[in-house]
Amino acid sequence: MTVITSTAYSRDLGDELRRLRETCTDLGGRAMAIRLGWDPSKMSTIEHGKARATEIDLVQFLTACGKDADYFEEFRRRYAKAFDEYIVQVPDNTRTMALAEATAKTITSYDPRSVPGLSQTPEYADALYRLGGFIAEERIPTIVQFRIERQAILRRHDRPTCLFYVHELALRQQVGNDQIMEDQCAKLLFGAPEIRIVPAHVVVPSSGCVLWEYEKAYPVAFGETDLAKVFVQDPGAIARTRLLFNHLDEVALDAEQSRSKLAEYVSPPREEFDGRGPRLA
Repeated sequence: MTVITSTAYSRDLGDELRRLRETCTDLGGRAMAIRLGWDPSKMSTIEHGKARATEIDLVQFLTACGKDADYFEEFRRRYAKAFDEYIVQVPDNTRTMALAEATAKTITSYDPRSVPGLSQTPEYADALYRLGGFIAEERIPTIVQFRIERQAILRRHDRPTCLFYVHELALRQQVGNDQIMEDQCAKLLFGAPEIRIVPAHVVVPSSGCVLWEYEKAYPVAFGETDLAKVFVQDPGAIARTRLLFNHLDEVALDAEQSRSKLAEYVSPPREEFDGRGPRLA
């Protein structure tokens, strides 16, 4: 066992080991450690993703959970890079992202093209996925439901502190019909996270990113495309991410100005509802 800096993916690994212990055995963490001949502290660090288990450790653990050699090989392959500073996952893998998001103390994000997922309405999310064309239609309801369920973290008593930068061009981009867009802007206006609008004339050459910060773990920067999810814990990359958000703080409208701007999109002049062209405030 090697103690090392944890990552979003290593904490996912640890959480999966804990889940296997709880569902495949009747043992608590200490009892499992005793059965394996481990110190209880070793069990704790491995299940919290704070230590890299050896192959022998994993074989012993998974065998105690009733798993066979084929399961071990697949598990080892899946989590082989769990402690890397740069981790790339396929879009369908949502577990690491959901866990990283749910355990963060602060979440700061910037999206130049759409409303952040944690602030989307179901109708907006559905229309957005249908516009993309890269997800099979029958899968869209399930994906939308997962996105909406993620928003439960914002209703917790210990919810993370959130700051979402949204480019005004994302508000002007028609996703669904006019009612969907107006309802979406109303959710931004009256929702819990603080929203800062980047004015339409401001050019920010960034594809967007998220910064998750934790009480007892290193920050994680996250980026997403149609092809991959990228988790980064490299200190240099984290520093560059902070520079982006410092710049956005300078060019974005302040909180009150952002609310005023959103109000324009919630209650636009009636002639804008003729269905022609972009919805301009």
